[in-house]
Amino acid sequence: MNYIINIAIVLLTIAGMEALSWFIHKYLFHGPLWFIHKTHHQARHSWFELNDVFSLGFAALALWLMWKGHISLDYRFWIGTGISLYGTIYFIFHDWFIHNRFKSFKTTNNYLLGIRRAHKIHHKSTGKLPSEEFGLLLASKKYFRK
Repeated sequence: MNYIINIAIVLLTIAGMEALSWFIHKYLFHGPLWFIHKTHHQARHSWFELNDVFSLGFAALALWLMWKGHISLDYRFWIGTGISLYGTIYFIFHDWFIHNRFKSFKTTNNYLLGIRRAHKIHHKSTGKLPSEEFGLLLASKKYFRK
């Protein structure tokens, strides 16, 4: 029974991270934290950008939670695991696939191409505002071709 609860915690954390990331991206990154996030909307001059500090912050939170819960493998460990898995998904989808930090991810998958289209629309604006499509795994239906 604990396995089911732990898997549920991980899956709910991943879903919660998508919702939280959308909110943070829209209201903080394109708000008071724009001075950091704007580096992600500008031409990249190196492999790293200042915006990557946000990923480091989420990784630190995940590791801290996993450390706090590692002895008894309590809920904190599984929440940290969910955040870590979301970070891995983020890296694969966002950095590798959408922004081509590695030039090796090709696809004809309609879902993945729709996510890429939505993200490209998000980056069409190089300013703080206007902007749309703040999610990573979810996007408006209009970006998915039939």
